Amino acid sequence: MKILHTSDWHLGKRLESFSRMEEQEAVLKEICEIAERESVHSVIISGDLFDTFNPPTEAVELFYRYTKRLANNGQRVVIAIAGNHDSPERIETPDPLARECGIIFSGFPHTNITPFELETGLKILQSIPGFIEVQIPEVSRSLRILLTPYANELRMKTYLGEEDTGDELRASLHKHWSEISAKYCDDKGINILVSHLLFVRKGDPVPEEPEEEKPILFIGGAQAIYTENIPENIQYVALGHLHRKQIIDSLPCPVAYSGSPLAYNFSEADQDKFVILAEFEPGKDTVIRDIQLQSGKKLVRKRFEVIDEAVEWLTRNPDIFVELTVISDTYLAANDRKRLLDAHDGIVTIIPEIRNPEQSTVQSASSIDRPKNMEEQFIDFFRSKKGQEPNERIINLFKEILSEEGEL
Repeated sequence: MKILHTSDWHLGKRLESFSRMEEQEAVLKEICEIAERESVHSVIISGDLFDTFNPPTEAVELFYRYTKRLANNGQRVVIAIAGNHDSPERIETPDPLARECGIIFSGFPHTNITPFELETGLKILQSIPGFIEVQIPEVSRSLRILLTPYANELRMKTYLGEEDTGDELRASLHKHWSEISAKYCDDKGINILVSHLLFVRKGDPVPEEPEEEKPILFIGGAQAIYTENIPENIQYVALGHLHRKQIIDSLPCPVAYSGSPLAYNFSEADQDKFVILAEFEPGKDTVIRDIQLQSGKKLVRKRFEVIDEAVEWLTRNPDIFVELTVISDTYLAANDRKRLLDAHDGIVTIIPEIRNPEQSTVQSASSIDRPKNMEEQFIDFFRSKKGQEPNERIINLFKEILSEEGEL
C-alpha cells in the first residue's frame, strides 16, 4: 500500500497584497500528478486545508476540484482532517457528496464517519468516533486510521469523554489511541495515525511554530504530545501544522510533518517543499520517501548596500517574492524606491536599514513599508493605554482570542 501525505495547504492565503491562488492551483495539480505517477492508494491531508474559518469562494472551489481529482472517481481514498485554521463544521458540510467520490472529512476528534460502499470497491469496514477502517480497491489489506483533528485542550478532553481530572492531554490521548488500536489495529492491516497537533520526542526542544501561524501552544490551546504516547502498533503518523518538512521521530514508527506545499511567510525563505510517500509491506518497516515539489515561487530575503546592485539582482531573478533590505547612511530616496519597484513586480517589502539610526530622524526599519499584523497593533494599543509592554501571558491570551475568532 502506498500513502501520499500532504498538509497545510492554507488555500486562500495571501502574501501581503499578493494573491497565491495561481500558485496554489499549480501545486495542487502537481500533487495530483505525483499521486497518479506513483499509483498511490490513499492521500492524507493533515489539516489547515484553508487559511481562515471563512475562506474565499475560489479557495473552496479549488479545494473540492482537486480533492475530487485526487480521489480518482473512488479508486483512491482521500482523508482530510481539520487544522487549527479550519472551521470543523465547514470541513464536514460536504460529507454526503464527498463520500460518493471517495473523500472522507473529519472535522472533530469525535467525528463518527458514516459507513459507505462505492461501486469501485472502496468501503468503510468499521467506524467509531475517531477511527475508521477502509477497504481500498485492489489492495488486500485494509487501512486503519486513528483520526485526531485539531481541538484546544478543553474541547479535546470533552470529545474524548474525559472528566476534569487534571490529567494531561497527552495522557488522555495515549489512553484513547491505545484503547482503539488494541481493539482494531492488528497486524493484518495498515495502521496509521493522522493528527494536527504539535508532536515532539520527549526531552527534545519543542519545534518552532511558523511565523504568523495561529499557535497551538498557547493558554487554553493544546500542549505538545510526546511520540512515546503513540501506540506501538501504529506504522506511520501523518502530521500537520509545521510548515517545514521534518521527521520528529522514527519510533515507534516514522512520525512526520510533510510541511506546507508552498512557502507562506519569509520565515520559510529558501525552504524546499515536499510531499511524503509512505510505503507499507507485510512484515516490513514503513519506508518513507520525500518528493520535492517544484511549483510555486520561492521567498527570498536579500540585503544590499548599493542600489545599482540591487536593481541588477532583481532583474536577474524575476520569478520570486522578495523581502528587500537596503542598507544606507540616510533615508531611502523616492527615486531609488521607484527604481527598485520598477525592476521587480514581486517585492513584498522594502526595509530601509540606517547604519547610524541615532543620527537620523527616519523611522525605524521595522515600521516602514510593512503593514503591522494584528499582534503588533495590539502591542501598540496596549503600550499607548498602559504605558508599558504587555507581558507574555497577555500576548498569549490575545493570540488565543485571535485563534478562536472564527468560532464566535
